[in-house]
Formats: sequence, structure tokens, C-alpha cells
Amino acid sequence: MLEINVSGASGIVAMPPKTWGAASSGRVIFVEDDDIYRETLEAELQQRCFDVRSFANGTGLLAQPALIPQADILLLDWTLPGMSGIELLSHLRRSAPNVPVAFLTGRALTANEHMAFDQGAADFIDKSRGVDVLVHRLARLIDRNRNDGMYSEPPQRIGALTVRPRIARAEWRGHELGLTYCEFNVVNLLSSCAGRWVTYRAIYDCVHYAGFIAGTGEDGYRGNVRSIIKRIRGKFRRVDPEFGGIINQDGIGYRWETGSESS
Repeated sequence: MLEINVSGASGIVAMPPKTWGAASSGRVIFVEDDDIYRETLEAELQQRCFDVRSFANGTGLLAQPALIPQADILLLDWTLPGMSGIELLSHLRRSAPNVPVAFLTGRALTANEHMAFDQGAADFIDKSRGVDVLVHRLARLIDRNRNDGMYSEPPQRIGALTVRPRIARAEWRGHELGLTYCEFNVVNLLSSCAGRWVTYRAIYDCVHYAGFIAGTGEDGYRGNVRSIIKRIRGKFRRVDPEFGGIINQDGIGYRWETGSESS
């Protein structure tokens, strides 16, 4: 329990832990050190029926461990004082492994995005995208997590690959791949177009949104796509060292190789 000294009083007074209400859109824990931005965004989310508990730093959040696993999503600023957002993520993965974590950042650097996804983040959102885009992506992540393991949908099978689009999960030869939300979208896109080339641009659009500009120059997104595919292949090869289901044609894009998925 968090404790504070009260001026004029003797001893220590216990601060009651924050509690949740009954918001319909979801329970959000938001960690952001910019007081004005934090308060503004908290108000915006509350207007959209999210129940928000905000903190100025990771230490404040970790002081209320019972609150963390009750959240539907954890929204972290990348740059935080003392304990950075990526450092906080490692603590949260241990204390609340089933709660999705998304980063909200004003410095949407590709290297930071890769690091976030490698450490298990579910999304990486640029603050400049605005509240409406943020709300859409939070709602999508919350919906996926709420239905994980509860929604009975027939799995879609492409050879040895099993995909469950509703909960954004994929298995290879019966083994859960542990894909992030963005990685799942790429695998789902490629496998649904099995045997056909999918362009770099189409892959990048399914990760971000149509027309998103990244990197340097008109084709700056290609390096980002190659990094995403590299991470995806790595996860497949952890369960199947001989995996070769995703092939590349430089200048064109990627293809889910029909036949190899069932080999």
C-alpha cells in the first residue's frame, strides 16, 4: 500500500489504493510524465467511456501491484523519468503477463518500435496520430484480449499453420508462435494470399495504415518491413528450424509459399 506523510499529522497515513469503476470501453492504466498531456488524454479517454488510472512514472504504478492485472490495457510513454518505458515493460510482463502493453510516443523511431515489439509490446503508437486513432487501436487490443480463450471460432488452417483472427493468435505445427498483434496481421495477410506476392507497401499498410510514411524517401518503409519479416521468421524457426514458408522477391515483396507450409 502506498504511504504518504501528512503535514501537521503525526505518523504515517495510508493512501487507499485506486479502484476501478464500471466503464464500458475498458480499463486503461496510463503512464506519462508530462502532466498536461497526461491529464488531457485522460479526460479525452474518459469522455469515450474508458476508465483510466494514470501515473507520472513507473515507480508510482508499481507501488500499486494489485491494480495492474485488473487493467484491460497498459499504455506507456516511451521516455519516462527514472525508469524508462521499456524497463517498466519488463516489470509489467512479470506481474501481469496477460495484460497487453502499448507504447504511446512522440519519438516514433524504428529502432524503438523494434525494441518494443521484441520485448512483447502489443502496439507502438505515435502521439501525432491523434486521439481517434489511439482510441480505435486501444479498443481493438482490449477486444482481442477480452476474447482470448473465450471466443469459440473455427480456427483457419493453411497446412501446418493455424490462425485465429478474432484473438490474433497463430500456431505452427501445434506450437503457439507468440506473435505480437502487428506480426500476426502480417502472417494473416501473407497466408490468406498464399501463393501470391504481397507488396512491401501492402504489408506495411496492414501494420500501420494506408499511406503511412516511414523512413527516408518514398521507399523508406521497406527496411521496416524487412525487419518485421525477420522477427516473424525467427519466431517460426524457434519451433521449426527448417521453416521456409515466407519467401522474398526483392523489389516486389513477400509470398507465403504454398506447399512448404505442409512439408
